[in-house]
Amino acid sequence: MSYAIQWLRSLVFNVQMYVAMLVVGILYAPAAIASRQGAIAGCHAYCRYIRWSASWMIGLKTEIRGTPPTDEVMVAPKHQSFLDVLVIYGAIPRGKFIMKSILKYAPIIGQFGLRIGCIPVDRGKRGAAIKKMLADVRAGRALPGQLIIYPQGTRIPPGVKKPYKVGTGVLYRDMGQPVVPVATNVGVFWPKRGVYRKPGIAVFEFLPRIEPGLEVNEFMTRLETDIETACDRLNKEAGFDG
Repeated sequence: MSYAIQWLRSLVFNVQMYVAMLVVGILYAPAAIASRQGAIAGCHAYCRYIRWSASWMIGLKTEIRGTPPTDEVMVAPKHQSFLDVLVIYGAIPRGKFIMKSILKYAPIIGQFGLRIGCIPVDRGKRGAAIKKMLADVRAGRALPGQLIIYPQGTRIPPGVKKPYKVGTGVLYRDMGQPVVPVATNVGVFWPKRGVYRKPGIAVFEFLPRIEPGLEVNEFMTRLETDIETACDRLNKEAGFDG
């Protein structure tokens, strides 16, 4: 398949992806207003649709490996594209993200994000946000579910090394919950920027959980080693040699 044809297919897919977001948002709005579970159902429906449409519109299939958690844990994924947000969220029953504060103003994403329990964080004020979230948890106001936090804080292309932020370690220590790392090679197929989407199989691997009890520095080293080692393996599996 020529690059030009795949680029056009990618463009059509990208456009319909946002149209579908609007349609699903409108269809599930009454359910989302009525209950948090209605908002979760809408988000899961959108995740399933994007995985399905990507498989035939651009030839990008997705595979989930390992065991997605269903209990009260933190989930710490590698972040490479918008698709990893959707696949990881769709794989767990009650996910809630620590998300950029500005996203709460985004149409549909912001409203549904807040409804499912996402926690907005101001850039540069992460420490204060973590303290507030911990206070909410202790006061019993936080909604139950799997807390998803990207330990590097932003999308990182395959082969690029960026530091892991200590906020994940602070949450691990203070919340006393297991952490489930998640590795992926989706960035090989769905880059951080640009229209083009490469056909293939993007893998999302839920790794063995890290149980509570480690010191923060020890935990951060373990988390980074587990995720980066698995990502390097998955990248090679996808043909990436950068």
